[in-house]
Amino acid sequence: MLSCKALAQQHASDYLDRQLTHRQRFGVRLHLMLCGNCRRFIAQFTLMRDVLRGSPPLTDETSARTTAEKLHKAYQEQKNIDRFCNKRRSLSSYVCG
Repeated sequence: MLSCKALAQQHASDYLDRQLTHRQRFGVRLHLMLCGNCRRFIAQFTLMRDVLRGSPPLTDETSARTTAEKLHKAYQEQKNIDRFCNKRRSLSSYVCG
């Protein structure tokens, strides 16, 4: 089975870019079903990638600070969504996203 270290160092980016073989993709998905920490890592990695793709290239300290603020805001929003979903799951069988 794939280790957390292997997933993070070798497969995460290729998994998100859909550049793995079927066998590798199956291994990553199996690992993600069993490992909450890696699911959280992939979610954060996806969030970071999406924010950075929507930002202009970094040219100076101001643009770097603006991008960092966007990342922080997106992370906080995701954290609030996760809290809401976790509360809903504990109250009923409702499953968020």
